[in-house]
Amino acid sequence: MNAFLESLKKRRSQYMLGKDVSLSDEQLEKYIGDIIQTLPSAMNSQSQRAVLLFGENHDELWDIVLDALKALNPDNEVTMETNTKINGFKNAYATVLFYADQDVTDELIRKFPTYKDNFVKWQDHENGIMQLAVWTGLAEENIGASLQHYNPLIDEKVREEFGIPESWKLNAQMPFGNIITPMDENPRDELSTKFKVFR
Repeated sequence: MNAFLESLKKRRSQYMLGKDVSLSDEQLEKYIGDIIQTLPSAMNSQSQRAVLLFGENHDELWDIVLDALKALNPDNEVTMETNTKINGFKNAYATVLFYADQDVTDELIRKFPTYKDNFVKWQDHENGIMQLAVWTGLAEENIGASLQHYNPLIDEKVREEFGIPESWKLNAQMPFGNIITPMDENPRDELSTKFKVFR
């Protein structure tokens, strides 16, 4: 139990990341794939999907994000702060994209209409589980990461660029790499404000 808790404690938002990770692409692919294969889902629906981007594909993702942000600005410019932030994600080693397959959820709604209002919520819960599991797994290997949400702004361009199926809904992006500058510890509210015990 202590090892699990220590792994969770290692999992923090890290923004200053580099490309010097201890695992090869093949090891990362297997490791992240193995994590995803272990995860629970409502009625064993297995609706969660992930895309792992290395090298030029990783760089292209963050170019897409920056271009999308520039397009929002009438002068087609973004602030220096935004440029620095996106380039920081691009400087990381790789990125995991987290998806949920809407076709799976739609089929569950069709088969079990009694629970139709719950399936979309459960799909989101499952995606959160996947994100936390992958993030904690990376932290266990001393690889830093952060969770970003540039969807739905980038969804269509990412779909076109990487041939993502139409039914996959993008939920988050996780750049990861070696930790260059560790973030300070976030303050935590008192446990009593969020945890009740009745004996």
